[in-house]
Amino acid sequence: MKHSFRYLRIVILSLVFSFVSSQVNAQTQSYIQKNKTLAEKLSSKYGIPSSVILAIAFVETGGGTSRNSKALNNHFGIVGKNNIGSKYKQFESKEESYEAFCKLVVKKKYYTALKGTEDFGKWVKAMAGAGYSTQPGEWMRRINSIIHKYQLKD
Repeated sequence: MKHSFRYLRIVILSLVFSFVSSQVNAQTQSYIQKNKTLAEKLSSKYGIPSSVILAIAFVETGGGTSRNSKALNNHFGIVGKNNIGSKYKQFESKEESYEAFCKLVVKKKYYTALKGTEDFGKWVKAMAGAGYSTQPGEWMRRINSIIHKYQLKD
């Protein structure tokens, strides 16, 4: 009887974890699909690979689940003013947030040399080297992982 209960517990936990995992994967795919066209449009406008734009947004928002993305429409961790007392900027829409990110990138020294280059690895390395993240090695690993995992390559 004791082993049957243990077995039943393992089966139930496995089912719960499987369900949660499938929900997270569906949410991940949903975020990517919802924002892919926006990233492609901005890629054409600014010459930044859509894979880079989308992967950074995905990492910064936890796949669209972060408080900043939901309450502030801030998909890139951009610092600024808002109405809820955090250090992050509030945007009227996610589109405005994505556009603001691209406008920030355009101002960086590496932009001129990379504009129009589809090599996401060069972009990620240049951004990390320019101080986009306080943990550049881990940040690069995460961005590259998302690009590869979800086949975001341009």
